[in-house]
Amino acid sequence: MSIRRHVAAMLGTAALLGVTVTIAQAAPFMVVGTDEKAQWDADGKVLLSPAGKDAVLVVDLAKPESPRIVATLPLKNSVVGPPVNIDIDPTGSVALVADSVDVVKDGDALKQTLDNKIYVIDLKANPARLAGTVTTGKQPSGLSFSPSGKMAMVANRGDNSISVLAVNGTDVKVVDTVAMGDSVSQVVFTPDGKRALATKFPAHKLAVLDIAGDKVSYNKLDLPTGLWPYNVVVDPKGKFALTADNGGAGSSDGSVDTVSVVDLEASPPRVIDRVVVGDGPEGLAISPKGDLAVAAILRGSNMKNTYFYNKTGSISVLRINGKKVTKTQDVEVGGLPEAAAFTPDGKYLLVGNYLDSDFSILKVAGGKVVDTGKRFKVPGHPASARMSKQ
Repeated sequence: MSIRRHVAAMLGTAALLGVTVTIAQAAPFMVVGTDEKAQWDADGKVLLSPAGKDAVLVVDLAKPESPRIVATLPLKNSVVGPPVNIDIDPTGSVALVADSVDVVKDGDALKQTLDNKIYVIDLKANPARLAGTVTTGKQPSGLSFSPSGKMAMVANRGDNSISVLAVNGTDVKVVDTVAMGDSVSQVVFTPDGKRALATKFPAHKLAVLDIAGDKVSYNKLDLPTGLWPYNVVVDPKGKFALTADNGGAGSSDGSVDTVSVVDLEASPPRVIDRVVVGDGPEGLAISPKGDLAVAAILRGSNMKNTYFYNKTGSISVLRINGKKVTKTQDVEVGGLPEAAAFTPDGKYLLVGNYLDSDFSILKVAGGKVVDTGKRFKVPGHPASARMSKQ
């Protein structure tokens, strides 16, 4: 019997028996973290809810304009931090999810406390399942797999450190901790695997780390970015990097902010430009084609009583020509946009709208980004997301 006929037979039998059959995700797919612990009042003050309702979703994007959730795991994660506290290994077999912040009782009130866990998700299981939990430093946040998939690193914001993880399938272990001197919010590898870049959020710098085999070293090379660099991406050829300079210590403040351009081919690397975007860039993504990047702009969309409030956020579209980066568009999305991710072919862009509990589905063609008008609803507030590499 063919695979298609076999699946059809399974589904037919399940329908007769009243059983739901889950089919594993196809490529491409996305892993999404939803946070149900944090909302905001009209002044932008955080309103907390008890932990226990967060989830990690696996979303099949074989049809990018018709996404479907194929697995839901009840795992805690957080909107506190950059929306890249999730990553998927290059083979699409394993995902890592950082559990950064918990909410606990403090007398009659609730308060946030720093957590220290990384969840290891087996994406080859049907459906995807939790395969293990790793303890790292305090407030693990932005994380990334190496190009080989044999190493990962996670920025521990609460410990001023980076945890180095050895990865062998779903067997993931902390093998080193690198002291960074300042709080770091995200770390990402260069495509050749010989360097990593880490955003020093409160120090307004980008740190450069060297990698030799399984050894990671920080030789105190820091580059001056714009204010409050939250997130960093590297172009597919490893020639330059971009940082999302949030400007407001993790929120909007009514003023424009920047994306810094870092020349990685210079010796030593250096910042060569800053591109003005909107108010409060957090999510940051670069197309696999290397011709476009986008920054997700908060625009005060969670702060109704401020003069800079907008009902929706936006994305700033950046055209890339060599190492020249130019803003070309602003595209409106939903309330408090966090994660942004291109599909592996670069033809679609999905942006997670935290306040609206959905994703804007945008199409990329001819160097332009166009809203399809379609939204993908998710059962919770999308705080983070990463796309499979293939």
